[in-house]
Amino acid sequence: MAAAPTARTRTAASNTATWRDVAPAAVVLVGGPEEYLGIRAMDQVRSQVRTASPDVEVTRMNAGSYEAGSLAMNVSPSLFGESKLIEVEGVESMNEAFLSDALAYLAHPEPDAVLVLRHAGGVRGKKLLDAVKAAGWPVVDCQPLKKDADKAAFVTAEFRAAGRRIEADAVQALVNAVGANLSELAAACSQLIADATAAVTTDMVDRYYGGRIEATAFKVADAAMAGNGPAALSTLRHALATGADPVPLVAALAAKLRTVAKVAGAQGSSAQIARELGMQPWLVEQAQRDVRRWTPEGLVRAIQATAEADAQVKGLSRDPVYAVEHAVTVIAMSARQR
Repeated sequence: MAAAPTARTRTAASNTATWRDVAPAAVVLVGGPEEYLGIRAMDQVRSQVRTASPDVEVTRMNAGSYEAGSLAMNVSPSLFGESKLIEVEGVESMNEAFLSDALAYLAHPEPDAVLVLRHAGGVRGKKLLDAVKAAGWPVVDCQPLKKDADKAAFVTAEFRAAGRRIEADAVQALVNAVGANLSELAAACSQLIADATAAVTTDMVDRYYGGRIEATAFKVADAAMAGNGPAALSTLRHALATGADPVPLVAALAAKLRTVAKVAGAQGSSAQIARELGMQPWLVEQAQRDVRRWTPEGLVRAIQATAEADAQVKGLSRDPVYAVEHAVTVIAMSARQR
């Protein structure tokens, strides 16, 4: 199969690929703990293999319960000449039989087979992972997207791949609303892409996902940071009355304050600051607008109040609701009114 070159065609250096652009090869390693990206990477390879060879024979196995000889048996050419796709899960829990057979296979992979190895992280199987990388086969690193900037880039790429538009502010609104879980964020992108007839706006994101706790938390934070105490407290009390947990509410306050504090101490253009801090330029510009409302003393006071509230909502206080309300009040009063 043309999509699965033999070992002789590979270079000695590892061929790093992203989950979006990984292509089939005789061996593909999909590593890292982010399950959703791992699934997408394997889907990408499977889709391309099936496009090239609609009659491909797909076999799935688990490296932890592997039986010796199974790999060689499943990759062997069939009487009818079908291509083979072997997907191996649980490589991080592989047994010795799989390690031995996989290492032997790397030396002589079948030209009409694609072997995809899914390793979810950890040190077990390092000998096999190193061998795959040394042979130059494609390696996809699926790490969790922890920074909002990375999640925003993910959302933007999803819309771009679908040929649809989403406004910059709407990207951040969507991340705020459903960004805690990557699979939920991807599902939200798919829903908006399917339903929107024009560019997705913050209003549309709010209609779909404004009831989510994460979205409510950032509404509270935005109002407090703007110095609008009544609006912040009203939104906060509504959120708490409908079951919101004080912990993510305080986390949203802390996140906004950290961003403003970082940008306040940075020098250069928004693009330069964005590169230095690993943030999206538009998010830096938003923080630069917020900075104008703050004196250094006011920012310190707000950060201290939020740190105290964080400790209180995590067990140091019997009244976490009061702790959040106090932090919101201090933040709103510390911001300079325009």
